[in-house]
Amino acid sequence: MNQFNTLEQQIIETITPSKKDREQLENTILTLTEIVKNKLNERRQNAVIELVGSTAKDTFLKDNLDIDLFIIFSPDIPEKNIASTTLQIGRDILQKSEECYAEHPYIRGIFKSYKVELVPCYQINDASQKISAVDRTPLHTRYIKQHLKENQKQEVRLLKQFLIGIGCYGAEAEVQGFSGYLCELLIIRYQDFNQLLHQVCQWNEGLKLSLTTHPILEYDDPLIFIDPVDKDRNVAAAVAPHTFHQFITASKEYLKTPKPTFFFPNPTAPWTLDKIKNMVNNQKESYLGIRFSKPNIINENLYPQVRKTCNAILKASTQEGFNIYDTRFYIDSKTDLIYIVIKIDNTPLSETYTHIGPPVKLEKNNKEFIDKWKDHPDTITPPFQKDNRTYVIVKRSYRQLKEYLENKLSTLSLGKHLDSIVSKEYTILTQDELLIPKLQVFWTQYLEDKKPWER
Repeated sequence: MNQFNTLEQQIIETITPSKKDREQLENTILTLTEIVKNKLNERRQNAVIELVGSTAKDTFLKDNLDIDLFIIFSPDIPEKNIASTTLQIGRDILQKSEECYAEHPYIRGIFKSYKVELVPCYQINDASQKISAVDRTPLHTRYIKQHLKENQKQEVRLLKQFLIGIGCYGAEAEVQGFSGYLCELLIIRYQDFNQLLHQVCQWNEGLKLSLTTHPILEYDDPLIFIDPVDKDRNVAAAVAPHTFHQFITASKEYLKTPKPTFFFPNPTAPWTLDKIKNMVNNQKESYLGIRFSKPNIINENLYPQVRKTCNAILKASTQEGFNIYDTRFYIDSKTDLIYIVIKIDNTPLSETYTHIGPPVKLEKNNKEFIDKWKDHPDTITPPFQKDNRTYVIVKRSYRQLKEYLENKLSTLSLGKHLDSIVSKEYTILTQDELLIPKLQVFWTQYLEDKKPWER
């Protein structure tokens, strides 16, 4: 009996690489490996070249034929040497190459129309020997090749495409979702795609999974899956609460009503600007925007900093007394501009506020509070005591969020690269200035609030 329903079988036929795909990929890998080997020999570098990732494990998708080659060096070679060697080889043989610096340096680019990553690492036999996290990646590949059954490779492909469709695939900072390695471990753990989805419906935050008998450490993550090659690592650490819950919701709805859009969602059909303006202008709340240039850094570094900026704005504005309902961001890759959209209560704050001081019994703190505020230029009413606590009524510096951000945004901690951008230039945008053609898709997705499979 076929293990897949008709829809799933159709999806598998669509996403499985053909014989021609495989042959072309294998030939390209052989050619690339030989070239890298020759480049290493020219530099008299003794290293092992190993294919890792989904292409090595045969869990790759037809339209995602990336090649990940690891250059594995002896641990006695200095890290700067293995990095410079790999980067130089990448510059020599890859087109449109981009040097990336996360925890470790590596280089990516194009070789014969394939996306390629060349990554330096050290030879280890056990994760406890790792010098950087990337050193254990070959161990991951070997583990999956040993434990994933042949018939489960299609299950992994189906799971990957499902997660792509619902917007939860990828451990990178842009997505905060499920990595390919985590997908493979989930299929090993739950046997197949459908059994996994039935189990996911029962998941709750804090779920702990493992394929080994090692004690599981405490993690503050919605999902914990202990790395079978590194007992101290949570493979699911990248999974954010919103992608965790999106997976649960999608699993429930798919099992209830399977349909192709769970795997291949329809693109967002932008609303007209008139429709967007009508809906936004008729809301009780208002919107304020911030626009600044995108720094020239990789997404792995960019997205955490933009999220940090949103959180910093929310925290500082709330402390100032402003009522923030929501913050979202949009990165325009065509213009290299970042937009932060803030949903606010646009009612001006009161002219004054009551500032709460320490309890009266804390004499030292109380004296310091009184000394600070008794002659302060913003003090409206001198410090006074009530219910065994000291208070002072103070004039507000800012009554409108727009004015506050215009003056204070550059003083907030936004992340190394965004701090330098915002310290030089940023623009506060009114609601009308946010209702523009280049943000039509953003506004449509925000206001429509549909899951990818509902479009």
